[in-house]
Amino acid sequence: MIRPIAIYLPQFHPVSENDEWWGKGFTEWTNVAKARPLFEGHYQPHLPADLGFYDLRLKEARAAQAEMAKAYGIYGFCYYHYWFNGRRILERPFQEVFESGQPDFPFMLCWANENWTRVWDGGDKHVLLEQNYSEEDDRAHIQSLLPYFKDDRYIKVNGKPIFSIYRSKLFPNLKRTTNIWREEAGKQGMELYLCCFATNHIEEGYLESVGLDAAVDFKPFGDSLTHYRQLQQEAYKKGYMGRAKNKLAKAFYRLAKPEKLETVEDYLWNIIDYTEYAAFCAKEATASYKCYPGITPMWDNTARRKKNFLALKNATPTAYRKWLSSILQHFKGFGKDEDFLFINAWNEWAEGNHLEPCQKWGRQYLEATKEALQEAEQGYKGPVA
Repeated sequence: MIRPIAIYLPQFHPVSENDEWWGKGFTEWTNVAKARPLFEGHYQPHLPADLGFYDLRLKEARAAQAEMAKAYGIYGFCYYHYWFNGRRILERPFQEVFESGQPDFPFMLCWANENWTRVWDGGDKHVLLEQNYSEEDDRAHIQSLLPYFKDDRYIKVNGKPIFSIYRSKLFPNLKRTTNIWREEAGKQGMELYLCCFATNHIEEGYLESVGLDAAVDFKPFGDSLTHYRQLQQEAYKKGYMGRAKNKLAKAFYRLAKPEKLETVEDYLWNIIDYTEYAAFCAKEATASYKCYPGITPMWDNTARRKKNFLALKNATPTAYRKWLSSILQHFKGFGKDEDFLFINAWNEWAEGNHLEPCQKWGRQYLEATKEALQEAEQGYKGPVA
């Protein structure tokens, strides 16, 4: 049986750093509530329904999330983990889950190893918190994580805790880092299962060369988005020159309320039809390396970004279920315990990317998830040998 893991954002509670950088009381809800539509038919703002504008400092909020996720077939949460040379941030929700033993729901961690900046892109401009990689920090970091890995709720592959990196190519020497991590874990009789999110192109042999066990297809990004945008640009150029008559090309340069967007390219490259993109992804060839499949129910980060945003328009629970069913039809796992499907995300509200109920769709995305999983399970034969 495929085990769906939903990626989990812990930024729904105030912290001193966000108070300083963005204003007193800032949380992810601040951006969510002020979002406005940019074009005709644009679904914004995304406002929560059943769970409300929760505060993750409350154990009741965390319990309600886990109860809901479990009821609709989610196996566990992948919590984003923030570490800056010994400094942790937004750690309180997960730390309290760990220390209290509640909720009793499987979890894993993904190190969001980007710089924190004022432009929300992890780049080098307006840096608020910077990553500085070193052997000493690698050892201190993994030592701080080992107690979590020993938790009975921690998700494992053949007894090995699974730990992921968000952007593996930011490391100056990832092989050195993974060697240190495995060495430190080995001192306590523990083996690790290390992954990266495939946010960028991964070359043949890359995982082995840097000491990783697998990758995670981080939709909507990665190679699929790059390839799709290339087709967009080709179709637009042909249409603009009057040589293309196909429906796709026309759709790309037919602007809706262009006065709200800075350039034609904002619409052409950054606003993509969800159904068309999902169909494109479903037809793409399977990765030649070990990569767990991923899916996004919807995506729209215009609440966070005014430039360089990405919005998947016309996303619906029906289109999501069709995409999910296609993935489940083809993916049967890599072997014992290697049967994960990553859903991006459980609660990325400012990126318009959530399974949690919203005021527009209610629980329909959760229901679509459960139905697709149940349908796949009926014909499931078990993981490949």
